[in-house]
Amino acid sequence: MESGAPQSLPPHVQLIQMGAANVVANVVYVAAKLGLADQLADGPRSAAELAGPSGLHAASLHRLLRTMASLGLLTEGEAQRFSLTKLGEALKTGAPGSARATLIMQGSSWVRSSFANFIHSVQSGRTGFQEAQGMPFFEYLAHHPEDASVFSEAMVGLHGAEPPAVAAAYDFSPFRTIVDVGGATGNMLAAILARHPEPRGLLFDRSHVLVDATKLLKANGVVDRVTIEAGDFFQTVPTGGDAYILSHIMHDWNDELCLTILGHCRKAMKPNGRLLIVEMVLPPGDAPHPGKILDMVMLVLTGGQERTEAEYAHLLNKAGFRLNRVVATQSPVSVVEAVLA
Repeated sequence: MESGAPQSLPPHVQLIQMGAANVVANVVYVAAKLGLADQLADGPRSAAELAGPSGLHAASLHRLLRTMASLGLLTEGEAQRFSLTKLGEALKTGAPGSARATLIMQGSSWVRSSFANFIHSVQSGRTGFQEAQGMPFFEYLAHHPEDASVFSEAMVGLHGAEPPAVAAAYDFSPFRTIVDVGGATGNMLAAILARHPEPRGLLFDRSHVLVDATKLLKANGVVDRVTIEAGDFFQTVPTGGDAYILSHIMHDWNDELCLTILGHCRKAMKPNGRLLIVEMVLPPGDAPHPGKILDMVMLVLTGGQERTEAEYAHLLNKAGFRLNRVVATQSPVSVVEAVLA
């Protein structure tokens, strides 16, 4: 037998390891929630040194830190004092990539309780979120501003590599005005405008979602080129744009509600305008893709879905559009370009 050749694990071991992934998820969630990376930012500390000010149980905290070290987040030195690794540094508040906020959202009670009702979603087609919380996902966020802010930051963490990839893959320079419909804090629009100096942007979303937008746009140096407008895309969409972006909007909703949004975009668009849907377009067959995992999140949380190119073409056709082309990017998302039919 050749040495060094990795042997595949037996099927039952692979399955059990998949199920055990929730333990690791809980470890990184608790680490994020407790802000342990922030507390270790100034240098090595032991569990006993951390536990007192934090009101934690020192022996249990040591076991958590030891496990974090086994995952590469920390390293243990002399006197059982732990320090951050490069991976652990990314868990600090405000670190590039928003990992801490993303992990806090993923481990939050409002997400966990939704997945506790996963079977309900498969049995009924209704969201586990509404079963757990008694209201739809985005209505909940509208009533819980702190959770909404965590969600917005988590979206940067989950999809942060996509905006620059979209800006690089698609030529936005011919457009004078780009309307980002449901653009939240403006992460996508900021990346596009930073790469393409000619267009101006209009950021459109509900008022409670836009609260952090000015800060992000300023940080990216494009705030002077963006108009921020509050509204609801189920009611109307701003007119006058040359391109309308729907980034991770279509996947939040079922076909019927998508047709409502697309209908408002169609009314607002110029005859020669472009509709640009930024989503993870699912490959056919058995091919693995992160969108196929995200599709389960949509099933449980929002009631939406990820779609194939054929499914987007069918949906767009029903809304009075024609799918013109699909532009791949150096990220999991593509740009689905559509024109008026």
